[in-house]
Amino acid sequence: LARLNEMGLKCFEPKGAFYVFPCVKSTGLDGDEFSLKLLEKEKVAVVPGSAFGSCGKDYVRISYAYSIKALDEALNRIEKFLKEI
Repeated sequence: LARLNEMGLKCFEPKGAFYVFPCVKSTGLDGDEFSLKLLEKEKVAVVPGSAFGSCGKDYVRISYAYSIKALDEALNRIEKFLKEI
């Protein structure tokens, strides 16, 4: 959570869930565009917020029900992606 916020993908601490819902609006992309480009460029899959209704269009959902090693690698790739766009 802290690392996503440091990257500029602001999100709130989830209450009892195993996913975060960061806002990607600061990237200039909406959640659909962000998800597709991240998958194509860095092979990291996130769910566009629009899947949860129109108010989620500037968000993506990221599950953290993975190993710390896998999450660290995904965050490294997300950070790389953000630097390239």
